Amino acid sequence: MTATPFPSKPSLASRVINGILSVKPLAKLAKYQARNMIINRAEKIGVPWRDNVRQLSNHNWEEELEKVQNPNLVYPDYYVCSFHGYETGNLSWESALEVESAAYAVHASIWPGAGVNGDPRLRHNYHEILKQQLSSTPQRILDMGCSVGMSTFPLQAMYPDAKVTGLDLSAYHLAVAHYRSQERNLAIDWVHGAAEATNLPETSFDLVSAFLLYHELPQTAAIAIFKEARRLLKPGGYFTMMDMNPRAEAYQKMPPYILTLLKSTEPYLDQYFALDIETALQEAGFNPPKITPISPRHRAIVARVSQ
Repeated sequence: MTATPFPSKPSLASRVINGILSVKPLAKLAKYQARNMIINRAEKIGVPWRDNVRQLSNHNWEEELEKVQNPNLVYPDYYVCSFHGYETGNLSWESALEVESAAYAVHASIWPGAGVNGDPRLRHNYHEILKQQLSSTPQRILDMGCSVGMSTFPLQAMYPDAKVTGLDLSAYHLAVAHYRSQERNLAIDWVHGAAEATNLPETSFDLVSAFLLYHELPQTAAIAIFKEARRLLKPGGYFTMMDMNPRAEAYQKMPPYILTLLKSTEPYLDQYFALDIETALQEAGFNPPKITPISPRHRAIVARVSQ
C-alpha cells in the first residue's frame, strides 16, 4: 500500500482561495482579519485575551527559555514560516503567550452555544476515547507537539502514575509549559526537538499522543512522525491523535470567506486534508486504526503497534 499523495488538482474552491493567498497583500489582509476575528471571539465569550497577555508579559521569560531551549536544534524548513497569523509562526513570544486564549476562542463555535466550554469539552471527548480504547494503563507517555502544555497536563492528570514527556519545536511554547508545570508542581520532562527525529530511546513509551498537531504538517513530515512514533513505542503500545476531520460536513459546507481565513493561518491544511492517514499508519507499522468523530469538526484516531 502507498499513502495517498497530496493531490495535484485541489477543488475549484481551494484553487480560488490558494490564488487569493498567493497575492501577498491579500494574504496579509486575510491573516490580519483571521487574527482579529479570533481575538474578538475570545473577548466576546469572556476570555480576557489582551489582559492575559499583559499579565504573562510581566514574567521573565528569557530565564524560562534558557531552561528548555536546545541551542543545537536545526528547525525543519516547513516550520520556519508564517502560520497562525504570526510572521514567525510559533517561534515568538507573541504566539506562546496567546495560544491558551486562542484555543478557547477557536473551539468556542464547535457546538452551538459552547462558548468557553468548547475547548474543555473537545479535550474531554478525546480523553474518553483513550479510556475506552486503550486496553492497558500507560506508564510512559510522550505528548508530541505539546505546545504550552494544554494537551500534556490532562494526560498527566488522567494517568497520575505515568512518567510524562512533552516535546515541541518551539522553545518559546516550551518555556510557558515549563512555567505552568512548576505552578502545578508537576515533574514533566520538556524536550525541545522535532517530532520526526526526537533522539529519544526506541521502545521507551507506552503511549504517544498528538493533539492538534497533524493539520500543521506537510505530508512528508506527517508520515515521518508516524514512523518515529512507531520506533518510540513498546510492543503493544498505542499512537493516538486528535485533529480536524476532513470528512466532517462542517468543512464541506464552510463559507469560502471563512475557509480563506482559515487557510491563511494554516499553510499545510490542503496536504493534511488529502493525507490517507489509515494507510500511512499501517505502512508505519501499526494495526488498522480506529477513527472516531468526537465533535462536528474533529476526530480521534487510535492505532496500536502491530505485533
